[in-house]
Parts: sequence; C-alpha cells; structure tokens
Amino acid sequence: MNDTLLPKADRRSPERSAAPQNRTRDMQLMPETLSRARMQDYLREVDSERVARRLVAARRMQRKAERASLRARRALARTVMH
Repeated sequence: MNDTLLPKADRRSPERSAAPQNRTRDMQLMPETLSRARMQDYLREVDSERVARRLVAARRMQRKAERASLRARRALARTVMH
C-alpha cells in the first residue's frame, strides 16, 4: 500500500508510535517507582540505625565488662595482700 495515501498519523513507523505509549506507561508507573525508591531509602536508613544501636550497645557492654574485670582484679589483689 502506498504511504502517501494514508493519513499523516498512520504513516508513523512502529518505533515512533511505540515511544509515546511507552512514555505514557512510564509516566503512569512513576509514582510506583518513586514509592519503591523511598521505601529502599527508608530501609537503608533503618538498617543503618540498627547497626548504630548495636555498636552503641556493644561499646556499653565492653565498658561494663572492663569495669567488672577491674573490680575482680582489685578484689583478687586485696585477698592476696591480706
């Protein structure tokens, strides 16, 4: 069939007609993509905070263990001295 007889809108190549449909679909999916990105950021932040809390707790336990060790050494020294 001769392309010159077709209306201008029908003369577009398949690649050109697919682009607006893809762009429209992409625009419709943007809120979902944005929501997914926000959720990933939130999960990374929560994970980072969890790691920070574990680190703080580990340091606290380490200081507590060091104090207990010091008390035990002092108690041992006292019993040996007397």
